[in-house]
Amino acid sequence: MGCLNVKECACPKTTCQNHKNCCACIVKHRDTDSLPFCLFLNNDGDKSMENLYRKLKERFEQSSFAM
Repeated sequence: MGCLNVKECACPKTTCQNHKNCCACIVKHRDTDSLPFCLFLNNDGDKSMENLYRKLKERFEQSSFAM
């Protein structure tokens, strides 16, 4: 199965060689332990997994589902 390029890419880094090429982008970010812009919530420029966990923790602590 091939990976098709997307017509609309959420990433603001238009000069990136992986812009609009989701498969290559995901592989690159997997290898660098970070998330692509399109999958990250309010990252404040920090796309590390540690920051993702911190942001998710903050979100769940503020939600009505928190115990």
